[in-house]
Amino acid sequence: MEDEEYSNPRQRHVKVNIVFSGWLCILLGSILMFTSGASALVLSFAAPISVLGLVLLILGLLYKDNENIDPKIIAAWEPDLSKMPDSGRVMYRVDTTLIEPIRTSILCGKCANLFWEEGTKPKSFTCPKCLLLLWHEEEE
Repeated sequence: MEDEEYSNPRQRHVKVNIVFSGWLCILLGSILMFTSGASALVLSFAAPISVLGLVLLILGLLYKDNENIDPKIIAAWEPDLSKMPDSGRVMYRVDTTLIEPIRTSILCGKCANLFWEEGTKPKSFTCPKCLLLLWHEEEE
C-alpha cells in the first residue's frame, strides 16, 4: 500500500529537483555573467539568478524526505540469483543490512547460490554447495 503523500509522482523526487534547479540557476547565472561583456542589464539578471541558485542548492541539500522505509520490505530483499563471470578468480557478492536485524547475504558467483549469515560479513566463507573458498581475511 502506497502512502498518500507519495501517490503523486511529482512529489517523489522533490530533493533531487530542488538541487538540480539550484545547479541550473548557478550555471545559467555564471554563463550570463561571464559571456556578456558585463553590461549592467545582463548583470542585473545574472547576479540574482546565481544567488537564487545558491539558495536553492543549500535548501535542497538540507531538505529531508519523509520517506518511510518498511522494515518488512528490507528484510524480504534478496540479491539477483545469477552466475557471475569468471575473472581469473571466483567472484562473489556480499550485502549487509544497515538496520536491525543485521543480516548478510552471500552470493557465490560460480554456482549462483545464496546463503544468509546473521550479523556482519564473516572473516572467511566457503560455499557449502561447490566447496570453494570465496575469501579469507587475515586477522590483524
